[in-house]
Amino acid sequence: MTDRAFSVARAGALTTVQDLGRPGNAHLGVPRAGALDEPAHRLANRLVGNPESAATLETTLTGCAVRLRTATTVAVTGAPCPVTIDGRPAPWGAPVLVPAGAVLDAGPATHGLRSYLAFAGGVTTEPVLGSRAADLLSGLGTEPLTDGAVLPLGPSYSPPAGADAVPHPGPVRELLLPFVPGPRDDWFTATGMHTLTTGRFRVSPASNRIGLRTEGPPLERARTGELPSEGMPLGALQIPPDGLPVLFLHDHPTTGGYPVIGVVPERYLAPAAQAVPGTPVRFVPRRPIAAQARRAGPRGRPAQPAP
Repeated sequence: MTDRAFSVARAGALTTVQDLGRPGNAHLGVPRAGALDEPAHRLANRLVGNPESAATLETTLTGCAVRLRTATTVAVTGAPCPVTIDGRPAPWGAPVLVPAGAVLDAGPATHGLRSYLAFAGGVTTEPVLGSRAADLLSGLGTEPLTDGAVLPLGPSYSPPAGADAVPHPGPVRELLLPFVPGPRDDWFTATGMHTLTTGRFRVSPASNRIGLRTEGPPLERARTGELPSEGMPLGALQIPPDGLPVLFLHDHPTTGGYPVIGVVPERYLAPAAQAVPGTPVRFVPRRPIAAQARRAGPRGRPAQPAP
C-alpha cells in the first residue's frame, strides 16, 4: 500500500472534511462553512507541518477511526479524546507517525463536542469554490464520511512541529458570548433586551453546524410581523417566533427574515463549537444598548412604535 490515502473504518456520528471555508461568497447564497473550532483546526495542521488552510477531519461527539494506506503523521486536537493506533494508546495533541495499514482511532470526546484530525499533506478531496469544506446547509463540498469511504492525502509539506505542550481551554462550563447590539435590537422591548442579558439560557440539543440553538426565557418583542429577507452574517443572533436566540455558525443561511438582535464577533465563536447541550449561555453586550433610548420620546416618555 503506497498510495497516499486513508479508508474510513468508523465514520462516527458526524465526521466532515473542513478547512477555512468559503468566505466572500454570500452574494451567491453560499455560506462560509469551514471548521467550527478554527483554533483547534489551525493547531492540528501546525503540529503535522501543514499550512493552516489544509483540510482536516472534524468529528462530532463520538470521534472516528481511519486506516492509513501509507505511513503518515497525524495529530488530534479540539475536544480531548482517547487516541489509539491499532488499539495501543497514542498521544492526543501531539504529532504521531501512524504506520501504513494501521488504524488510528479518535474515540468519544471526554468533554466538548468536536475533535480535529490533521494528516501530513492534508485531506485533498476535490475543492468547490476554492474550499474542500463540507457545507451541511447547501450540500457543497465533500459529503460527510461513511464507513468504507476512501479519501486522498496530499504530499507532506514540511517536518512536523515539535510541541512540549498544547494549550487547551478546558471544558466549556459556561458559554460567554459578547455581542454587538443591532441591527434589529429596536424590534425588542427594553424587557426583552434585559431578558437577553440576564436570562438563564442553555445550549439546546437541537444545535448543529448551522446554528447554536438555546433554551430559556423568550424575548419580548416590540413589533409584530417579520422582516423581508436580509443578509445574515456569521455570528448573528437571530430571534425566531419562539423568542429564543439562535447563534448562526459557519453553515448558516446567508439571508433570513427574522430579526437579528445582535452579532457575536467571530473571535468568540470557537467555544460554541465545543459547548455540549445543557451548557449555560450568557449574552454580554459589547456597548450600551441604545434601543430603549431610541424608542423614548421627549423627557423619556415612550414614543409611538415605528410602523
